[in-house]
Amino acid sequence: MAMSTAQTPARPMRADARRNYHRLLSEARTAFAEHGTDASLEDIARRAGVGIGTLYRHFPNRHALMNAVFQEALTSLITRSRELARAEQPCGGLVEWLGAIITHAGEYRGLAQALMSTSRDETSALSQCNVPLREAGAVLLARAQASGAVRADVSIDDLMQLTNAIALAAEQSPDDPDLAGRLLMLTLKGLKGPNAEGVERCGCARRAQVAWATCGSDVRRACSPRPPRSRT
Repeated sequence: MAMSTAQTPARPMRADARRNYHRLLSEARTAFAEHGTDASLEDIARRAGVGIGTLYRHFPNRHALMNAVFQEALTSLITRSRELARAEQPCGGLVEWLGAIITHAGEYRGLAQALMSTSRDETSALSQCNVPLREAGAVLLARAQASGAVRADVSIDDLMQLTNAIALAAEQSPDDPDLAGRLLMLTLKGLKGPNAEGVERCGCARRAQVAWATCGSDVRRACSPRPPRSRT
């Protein structure tokens, strides 16, 4: 998938502008991790040692800044999707992908909500950023459907919304670390295709074993979200 570069100037940046750009990205990552994706842009600019006008010259709005911050993670997800597209068990590749998407969406407080709210807004930098993710996931979904493990009427857009919803629910329930796993198991049961019962156990995220047909407890270990970050 080609990554979105709308937030990067077309012309090469001067050395000072390039320094400011990377300082802003660094401070934004820290601020989003500490305070969520609704962290103050003014504080991010101040911590980077620049004015708010400089921030907006590089990133026209909050979603453009979020897009830039998440590029590294998105690139990793795309790379992994290409590896999973060659997995012996198509269902295992898809399940691992879903778990990785849930982990990504739960990385920063507020990200899952932002991804859901912009999913239909083609003008949003954050939405455009996820177009390649959907394309990568569609390949994995198609393989699983061709094997009969997943129903033919399931769309990648539906799956992306479901994973974001699971991440959002887990974010809102930090005292229930198993919630994401349970919700994913329910999702898997709803995805089962005509040949799902005959699918053997297959590899999944973090080298766990996932029983696709039975949706056993191993799914919780494979797809449990990272511990919630500090909200200070």
